[in-house]
Amino acid sequence: MNDIIVFKGFGHVTLEVFEAFLPLLVIFIIFQFLFLKLPREMLSQILGGMFLAFVGLVLFLQGVKVGFLPTGGTMGEHLGKLSYNWVIIPIGLVLGLAATIAEPAVRILNYQVEKVSGGYISQKTMLYTLSIGVAVSVAMAMIRIVYGIPLMYMLVPGYLLALILIRFSSTTFVSVAFDSGGVATGPMTVTFVMALAVGAASGIEGRDPLLDGFGMIALVALAPILSVLVLGLIYGRRSAEAEDEDR
Repeated sequence: MNDIIVFKGFGHVTLEVFEAFLPLLVIFIIFQFLFLKLPREMLSQILGGMFLAFVGLVLFLQGVKVGFLPTGGTMGEHLGKLSYNWVIIPIGLVLGLAATIAEPAVRILNYQVEKVSGGYISQKTMLYTLSIGVAVSVAMAMIRIVYGIPLMYMLVPGYLLALILIRFSSTTFVSVAFDSGGVATGPMTVTFVMALAVGAASGIEGRDPLLDGFGMIALVALAPILSVLVLGLIYGRRSAEAEDEDR
């Protein structure tokens, strides 16, 4: 019986993923015949990778549907009903940190940044920077829900600070920062932490899940921008100090 519940709606999820993958597959095949003309060994490797990605995405989305979303929502609602519901703030901090570390897209970005920068910006440095930024933003989102703070009171100052930091950061870190904001709002954060926030808003008296539960992803997208820009300032200062020493 449990097996049936776990795989309920599995066919529908598979069809949705197939519809998303089909255009990518068709475009690749057209490019293969017209331009790429890759050898058979490399072609089979690419197609095998696509198949694994397809299966993995189907299983992940099914797991999100029957596991992550219900768990996050139930936890948030239960914590919101507690008399000491402020406890959801440190819990959100820890979960934001864990979700970012587990985020596949974050790891890919970190690898690309280290590769392109020639190791100047290491994967670990980027991972810690993004994780801390997201953790703080999730905690702030929980503070907003618990104490009923309007979203604009956090977003407007945050983006004004980002604009100020852009003025003093290198163009390299500005580009990486804004990509980091999109990458950090990946499936791990959206599926679990957002469900936790909506559940908390449902459990706290006087809060509207639609008005107070949403908006967390906007803060999560902003936090990596700020943290990476600050990292750029630190790297810029180190470079300036190194140039002074060489002189």
